[in-house]
This record gives sequence, structure tokens and C-alpha cells, in this order.
Amino acid sequence: MIHAILTRLDAAGPPVLGTLARLTFSLTLAGYFWASALTKLEGAGLSLNAYAQIFPRAMEAAGYDVTQLTLFHTVIVAAGTLAEFILPALLVLGLATRLAALGMIGFIIVQTLTDLIGHGALSQPATLGGWFDRVPDSAILDQRLLWVTMLLVPVFTGPGPLSLDRLIARRAQSQTALAA
Repeated sequence: MIHAILTRLDAAGPPVLGTLARLTFSLTLAGYFWASALTKLEGAGLSLNAYAQIFPRAMEAAGYDVTQLTLFHTVIVAAGTLAEFILPALLVLGLATRLAALGMIGFIIVQTLTDLIGHGALSQPATLGGWFDRVPDSAILDQRLLWVTMLLVPVFTGPGPLSLDRLIARRAQSQTALAA
């Protein structure tokens, strides 16, 4: 009897975990990333804040004059801003979930490196935190590790049954079955 229960739990694990990870992301981080992306917009274009957040040292060196930066800077800022809107939306919807989760992991890594190097968090031990220090709410190391771990769940298990990916897969299967 216990074996049968464990077997059912094993089978249910990936779909449940994928859905729960996406739900957790939706409830805790999607709004954070969208709010952050909104700070990077001014009217129909990119804000000074966008450049200062993504390229803090370059902006300081340029006297906070965006016209002193290159096309490279503008492309990176625009791509980062778009990613901050699009990747969370894809995860919430469960569309291209594995790719979106990998993209968010990459985004978090770049965000973390920008915070550590560009914004000088390496020299702020309280903000940086440290693993195994028994302080679970350090803004960078602890929190970002939890974020990445949560995003790895749909990478490995898929989006779960409540997703557009699943809906699209079911429709494709039914189309294939009808054609056969």
C-alpha cells in the first residue's frame, strides 16, 4: 500500500512541481520584474534610469549623459528591458516555459553580476550575504539562489498541466491523431 502511494506521488511530482514553481514565480517575482521593467521606460522610450541600472559605471563616466554611450549600450538596455517584461509573462502563461525559465536564470545571473560589480554590492557584506551563514534573507546570494532553484523546476519538469504549452501539445496530438 505504501509502495502504491509512493508510486503515485512519483508520477504526480513533475506536473505538480512545474505548476507550483510557475505559480510561486507568478505570485512572488513576476510583479517584481514587471515593476523593475517599468522603471526603465519613459514615455515611448528608455529612461535614464534604465541605463543607470544596467550600466552604472558607464553612466557615471559619461556624466549621466546617455548620448555619450554607444549603440551597444542602447541595444543591451532595450533587450534587457524587453526580457524583463516578456520572460515573466511567458512563465506566468506557461508558454515556451523551459526556454523562458532558462532565460530568466540568465537574466538573474546578469542582474546579480551587475549588482555585485556595477553597483558595488561586493563591498557591502550585509547586502551580499553569504551561504551557510544562517541568515536566510540576504538580498543577493540567498534570495537569488532561491529564485534560480525555483526556475530550475520547470526547466527539468516542464510547465505542468495548467499551461499554454500543455494546451498546444494536446491540440497538436489531437490533430496528429485525426490525420492518422
